[in-house]
Amino acid sequence: MDSALIPKEAKRCSFPVFAVGIAVAGVIVLWGVYAMGLCWLKGLNQTNMNDYYGFALWIWADLAVIAIGGGAFFTGLLKYVFGIDELKNIINLAVVIGFVCYSSALLILAIDIGQPLRGWFIFWHANVHSMLTEVAFCLSLYFSVLIIEFIPLILENRKLDKIPFFHHLSHNMHGVMAVFAATGAFLSCFHQGSLGGVAGVLYGRPFAFREGLLVWPWTFFLFTWSAAAYGPCFTLTVLKIVEKITKKKLVKDNVVYTLAKISGWMITTYLIAKIIDTVYWALVTAPSLGFNFMSFYSNNKFYGLWILFAEIVLGGIIPAAILIKKDWRENSKLLILAIVLGTLGVCINRWVMVLQVMAPPVMTFDTWALYYPSWQEVATTVLPVAYGVILISLAYRYLPVFPQEKELNAE
Repeated sequence: MDSALIPKEAKRCSFPVFAVGIAVAGVIVLWGVYAMGLCWLKGLNQTNMNDYYGFALWIWADLAVIAIGGGAFFTGLLKYVFGIDELKNIINLAVVIGFVCYSSALLILAIDIGQPLRGWFIFWHANVHSMLTEVAFCLSLYFSVLIIEFIPLILENRKLDKIPFFHHLSHNMHGVMAVFAATGAFLSCFHQGSLGGVAGVLYGRPFAFREGLLVWPWTFFLFTWSAAAYGPCFTLTVLKIVEKITKKKLVKDNVVYTLAKISGWMITTYLIAKIIDTVYWALVTAPSLGFNFMSFYSNNKFYGLWILFAEIVLGGIIPAAILIKKDWRENSKLLILAIVLGTLGVCINRWVMVLQVMAPPVMTFDTWALYYPSWQEVATTVLPVAYGVILISLAYRYLPVFPQEKELNAE
């Protein structure tokens, strides 16, 4: 029965081996679900959040998965709107990753609100003055778009495709996918930006506060640009992991190099804007609020200058340089280094904009407030990772995620 569901002429590991891998990830999922249940039944006292840290590990994880999931909307935009046709061979993977990341983000938010049965209040009693309301709406709507983009791939399953209705539905949905790709890009730009805007308008937290354009702080635009720039790095990272595990070539090099090159130039332009923003904040914004640059970088091991170096240089300049230079990005080891560093770079940025924002003292009697998550927070943060492993594994085994797989692995 299992072999009948596997794409035609595609080779997969035996079902017992596959089942063992799923079971291992499933144990981690159950651990996370148990912790999630504690948070729902007993409340947010299961966490180590306090008056200093109203945002903590969950919100970092939420912003990080939304950022690295940006490869879905950006790759869809490049393929369906800008007409870069070779990306059709990696768009399925981008959609699966986007589905995992955005469903994980919604799950994290459901845990974080503490009372999930009242989650519908966000939509029915919307606070129209809140950026988080806009985030909730756009996040939910874009996840709906991802479901629509995921459906044709599911319907192309070997068994389902034999049913005429599903076959024609899948074909017709592909024909109008450009509309959904454009809609998804529009929605993503707004919720990515608003997540950055939340940090930028924190007047009481000078590390995050930014000037801006009309009602939008600069962080609004930086978050959108960074998600589009770094999202493809995570897509390529997952691709390389799947290829390593399966010991197969799944996507042709020209497709990988095209997406890597675009990502490299996007990271470069983002870094220019990011560095300008950081310099202006350090020389103008922070001093106008009574602080200097080093007020926000302690000598302890958590928030020293190393974290700024890690974000800008290790997670930005180095991957950008590798990806825009042809000889370097076509070197397999350097390419992997670049996409991994790029993924880490945007995650560090989100860590800084969530946790470092809360750490520096803003009153003369304050000290640095360091944060240590509870095991419940760790478990529920690891939960989406294990869930993503399961979903991507199922998609690879039973769906034609990689159109070039048969051609590249023909015997």
